[in-house]
Amino acid sequence: MKILVINTGSSSIKYRFFDMERQAVLASGVAEKIGEAEGMLTHKRLGEQGKDVSQTKQGVIADHRQGLTMIVECLVDKACGVIGHASEIDAVGHRVVHGGETFKSSVIIDAAVVKAVRKNIPLAPLHNPSNLTGIEVAQSMFPHAPQVAVFDTAFHQTIPRKAYLYALPFALYERQGVRRYGFHGTSHAYVADRSARYLGRPLDALNMITVHLGNGASMAAIERGRCVDTSMGMTPLEGLVMGTRSGDVDPALPFFLADHLHMSLKAIDRLLNQESGLAGLCGTNDMREVMKARAAGDEHAEIALEVYCYRIKKYIGAYYAVLGSLDALVFTGGIGENAADVRALSCRGLERMGIALDAEANRRSPDRTGPEGIREISPPDGAVKVLVVPTNEELRIAQETMRVIVKRDGR
Repeated sequence: MKILVINTGSSSIKYRFFDMERQAVLASGVAEKIGEAEGMLTHKRLGEQGKDVSQTKQGVIADHRQGLTMIVECLVDKACGVIGHASEIDAVGHRVVHGGETFKSSVIIDAAVVKAVRKNIPLAPLHNPSNLTGIEVAQSMFPHAPQVAVFDTAFHQTIPRKAYLYALPFALYERQGVRRYGFHGTSHAYVADRSARYLGRPLDALNMITVHLGNGASMAAIERGRCVDTSMGMTPLEGLVMGTRSGDVDPALPFFLADHLHMSLKAIDRLLNQESGLAGLCGTNDMREVMKARAAGDEHAEIALEVYCYRIKKYIGAYYAVLGSLDALVFTGGIGENAADVRALSCRGLERMGIALDAEANRRSPDRTGPEGIREISPPDGAVKVLVVPTNEELRIAQETMRVIVKRDGR
């Protein structure tokens, strides 16, 4: 089965094309600046002897239909294509950010699913409309191919009521769906599965904490394979310190900003989502730049790193308490996979909980990896296995797409 995975944004389409028999990426790329004066499509496929064959197209990309048409043209191109005709696309997997309480797993897309995703737009006004656009364009372009929706929120739908409810008037939950949903579920699910395979134990026999650290960041407490708590809330703003998001703050802070600085709701929203986090504390949302500035003696960079790691450490302790026991602590995402200092500071002082790092293993280059790119950075006799597991959300979407189709067909 050959599966096209697309992640549609308001002005972009990111894609990967998989051969699921080999679990291999045949091609990938992104169409950017859709609807703007100057768009660009970057396409890459793996050529012979492992060499990448790339193609870049520039010019106006009027809308998502044209963007997806250009992607298909690249996939069938004689020089850098991987198929002979669009009919060879067996299925399309879509990343959909918010499934609300409606979707607890991935589903074949039909009219009812489209209606439900549209109904959840108030919960994800910046993402669900774009996701729907991608679905509608792909359905019209590939009528022969089943389309599958894979939801960022689905993995967290096993969270119990005591963890997902806020202490607000209950009617807000009943009528408006105000509750914790959590995000990055595709990544948390993927690394949990891979960790269980690496450890040689069934996922439903393990307790673990997964730590996804990128420009967005979240954590999940996983009890016997089921998510029981997660750090992001009704929106992705809650929880850890992120690249530009504040994470947890006093809920009264917006009132203070409005009363004393006369900030509008839009300005407060922009402050908390786009001007805070690492960027707010030290001027950059790039952890690599934070590390460079810290090494050069920048005090604000040092403060930013301390706050960032302290928040992670607090959540590790909280989720250990929720789970009662812990088999594995898993770091993933661009920062989680590459920033040894972040991992070290986040775990410092947790030795009595069985969480310890092997300093040399933690510093080891990402190129020196174990099976499936996984690194074990805890001591051999550590009570809790601390792992670094590269995430692959697109592959997880492709796997889910195939699983749903196979189940439907009874294969």
